[in-house]
Amino acid sequence: MPLPDLTPDCTNCDALCCVLLAFDRSSTFAHDKPACQPCRNLAGDNLCCIHADLDARGFSGCVRFDCHGAGQRITKTVFKGRSWRHDPSLMPAMDQAFRTLRRLHEALVLLQAATNLPLDQAQQATRTALLETLSRPRDEAALQTTEPLTALTQAADFFASLRALTAPRR
Repeated sequence: MPLPDLTPDCTNCDALCCVLLAFDRSSTFAHDKPACQPCRNLAGDNLCCIHADLDARGFSGCVRFDCHGAGQRITKTVFKGRSWRHDPSLMPAMDQAFRTLRRLHEALVLLQAATNLPLDQAQQATRTALLETLSRPRDEAALQTTEPLTALTQAADFFASLRALTAPRR
């Protein structure tokens, strides 16, 4: 089974990170923003008004953020182009789906990185099975079940089992 695209594509996203995620004023964010509220720098075309100057204007957290492709997958595949802008009632469901899918994509990135470790046959088989499980196409209803969370727990257990392979050598 092919992996989903784990590269963010903001042009095919509904600005989910700029709307759904909260941030507190700090050295990485110039102002507070509650969850499920559009950032004040977000324009009507889902583009950031200060994108070229994010770092200089106090938004290095935005520069560093990576959804690993979850944003466009939620927008284009899970919600099939439906938007919180046209139907604000979608916001809670999009928020929950984005949070779940983002965690799945983060686990997929780590599983890809595990190819660089000296995995034994059993570990490689577990890695392959997790890649298949976490890569499954999911619709909105599937993202609201316990199945993704069970898969994430299995992935966390697998990552914990690899600690000895990633421990610094003395």
